[in-house]
Amino acid sequence: MNLPAPSLIDAIDALLPQTQCTRCGYPDCRSYAAAVAAGEAGIGQCPPGGEEGVRRLAAATGRAVVPLDAAHGQEGPLKLAVIDEDWCIGCTLCIKACPVDAVMGTNKRMHTVIGPLCTGCELCVPACPVDCIAMIPAHAGEHPPTGWAAWSPQQADAARARYLARGQRLVREKQEHDARLQAKAEHKLAHLAEESRLTDPVELERKRAVIEAALARARQRRAAG
Repeated sequence: MNLPAPSLIDAIDALLPQTQCTRCGYPDCRSYAAAVAAGEAGIGQCPPGGEEGVRRLAAATGRAVVPLDAAHGQEGPLKLAVIDEDWCIGCTLCIKACPVDAVMGTNKRMHTVIGPLCTGCELCVPACPVDCIAMIPAHAGEHPPTGWAAWSPQQADAARARYLARGQRLVREKQEHDARLQAKAEHKLAHLAEESRLTDPVELERKRAVIEAALARARQRRAAG
C-alpha cells in the first residue's frame, strides 16, 4: 500500500480547525488528515470546519466539493463549555476528557473552563457524572457565525499546539509514574526481608519472584516505548 507523503498530511492537517472533537470518526484532527490523505476518509466529515472546510479540503486534495456528511453532525455556531461550579464535585473527569487542557481544577476542588482555550469539542459533557457542564454560544446575535467564520486559523494553530503539548505532558507523566513505581519495587526487593510481614523463607522467595517478574515486565515496556 502506498502511504501518503507527510507533506500532504501536513497540508490537510493545516486546513482542519483542530477542535479535536472526534466527530469525524477519528481520534484527532491529525488522524483524520492522514485518513483523508490516504483516501480512506471523505472530505465532508468535519462539522466544525463546515462547508468552507470542505471547500478547502477539496482544493488541497483535488476532490470534488461534497455536502457535509450528516452522519458526522451539522455545521453550527461555535459553543464553549461552562461548568456550573455550584454542582461541580471535583471528579477531574472533564480535565481528563479535554483534549487541549482548557479545564482548570484539582481532585475534589471546583473546576472551571478557560473560555479562550475551549474548542467547543463537547467531549467534557458526557464525561461529567453530575451534568454540570453546559455548552453556550461563543458569539452573540440572532445569526452567529459558523464554521471557519467563527473560528480563526490562529485559534486552530493555538489549539493544535495545546493538543500536542498535552500529549507530550501525558507521556512524560506516565514515564515519571512508571519510574516511581519501578523505584519503589526495586527498593522493596532490595529490603524484602526487613520490610515484609512474611517470615517464612519459602513465602519470601515466592514474593521475591513476583516482584522480579513485575520489574522485568516494566523494564520491557519501557524499552519497547
